[in-house]
Amino acid sequence: MQLKREVKSSVKDEGLIEKRREQIIDGAVKLFKEKGFHRATTREIAKAAGFSIGTLYEYIRTKEDVLYLVCDNIYHEVQSRLSSVMQQEGTLEGLRAAIGEYFSLIDDMADEFVVMYQESKSLPKDALQYVLKKELEMVGLFENLLASCVESGELRLADKDINLAAHHIVVQGQMWAFRRWTLHSRYSIDEFIEMQTEQLFKGITSRS
Repeated sequence: MQLKREVKSSVKDEGLIEKRREQIIDGAVKLFKEKGFHRATTREIAKAAGFSIGTLYEYIRTKEDVLYLVCDNIYHEVQSRLSSVMQQEGTLEGLRAAIGEYFSLIDDMADEFVVMYQESKSLPKDALQYVLKKELEMVGLFENLLASCVESGELRLADKDINLAAHHIVVQGQMWAFRRWTLHSRYSIDEFIEMQTEQLFKGITSRS
């Protein structure tokens, strides 16, 4: 079943749609973080994006469309960033590089991650199903990397361990966004990546 939600636009220029929606996402994230999804108005979203309410409605139809675009953009960026290290699939160095890319992405998009997890419950059912599906696909990227390391002999993990380790990587990285009020005063992002990766590797490579 196709769960992807289409956000309709009256504009035909795909390049312009992409540009304007990037502006909408940037403005909305700051606004949702400050006021919350329900308290923010579409007029305020338009102002934060830098154009009129009329222009906003050329690119989205509802406020929920904006939140959906924020969520979908995260998964697009995860897929894009991790694709650059997939050629190292099957090696611990490739796994380490993927973890580093993912954690760095969370550092770059910390506000987006916080908004997504705090406000995604406000999405319509079809859009929420899509977001949850994409979340599992993100876990699946790390499942595939872990499984390929098992297949190549670089890791020894049972199937159930692979799934849990993949979830652990995803949540471990997101901690940088959710706990930044304390973590950012103690660690740089590079230190966080190094320490978390070492803790993860010591745990999964010590299994018999």
